[in-house]
Amino acid sequence: MKPLFITGIGTGIGKTLISAIFVEKLKADYWKPIQSGDLENSDTDKVRALVSNPISHFHPEAYRLTQPFSPHKSAELDGVKIELNSIQIPYTANNLIIEGAGGLMVPLNDHDLIVHLIEKLEAEAIVVSRNYLGSINHTLLSLQELRRRNIRVKALVFNGEADEYTEGFIINYSKIETIIRIPEMENLTKTEIQKVAERFEFKL
Repeated sequence: MKPLFITGIGTGIGKTLISAIFVEKLKADYWKPIQSGDLENSDTDKVRALVSNPISHFHPEAYRLTQPFSPHKSAELDGVKIELNSIQIPYTANNLIIEGAGGLMVPLNDHDLIVHLIEKLEAEAIVVSRNYLGSINHTLLSLQELRRRNIRVKALVFNGEADEYTEGFIINYSKIETIIRIPEMENLTKTEIQKVAERFEFKL
């Protein structure tokens, strides 16, 4: 199976939460290639704290950057240059969930974007959307770019408070086959992650 790359329509829409849910659902391994800032409580740490199963392995990041900005800026401030070819997918016999940074067009350096990393890793995409004014545009543009690059979209995840008008239009227009709805979660615990992971169907 190809790795699954969790990407989003922007920043702060719940990629880490959705990553944890899919890691638990599939008992998959987890990998965050680039961590920008929050090194004392990284996304890897957050996902690990939410996963219950004993099978998942958490692979170390390729780049750990100290500043909480887009990867290209964080890397420059740290005196580091992110090289796409130096990011090698970790070996595992298990399914692998990869979490991106921000959205598809987030820069890694002067010429490479997150979407180029998805291509390099030969991954399939899970797109996380969250309802806000402008999210229809951001979601459809993200899906369009993935299709333009022949990157398969395995699922579109609506995370948080529902909006039938927004979601209905995106679903009808995009024709994405697998739609997953994750409700707003107040208690981020292992038990709640397990419950949510059990509620939806997902075929590899």
